[in-house]
Amino acid sequence: MEDEKKQKFLLEKHKDIARIDQETKRTHGWYVRVRFLGKTHSKFFSDRKCGGRYSSLLSAISWRDKIEKKLGKVRTNKHMVTVSNSGTGVVGVRLNEKLNRYEVSWVTDQGKQGKTSVSIAKHGKKNAFSRACSIRRERENARLGYVA
Repeated sequence: MEDEKKQKFLLEKHKDIARIDQETKRTHGWYVRVRFLGKTHSKFFSDRKCGGRYSSLLSAISWRDKIEKKLGKVRTNKHMVTVSNSGTGVVGVRLNEKLNRYEVSWVTDQGKQGKTSVSIAKHGKKNAFSRACSIRRERENARLGYVA
């Protein structure tokens, strides 16, 4: 029974952890890669050094959780984007100058894309940006289960 639980655990997906089995280089283990605020922290956990496939996975999970806590990253199995490519500096909020509005996007609880926009003509640029950021924050908190 215990072996069945271990097998099931080994087959589950674990966020930021990948299995490496490279027979030609005799490399077997788990590779952890934690990305936060534009920096990547990674470490390899060898089956041989950790005492087996299951033990190396437990070590990898423990290290990932410890690093996330140290960095201040929220521990969740849901995907989180922490670096903005939009030009506004806020993830999920971008300025559409052509349509004179801020566009807000997020991922829903069902994993679908959510979108809305805030008019600059109606609210003014500063106020529209503030509203867009607020909408993004509310939707992201709802998805992650935070209570405001």
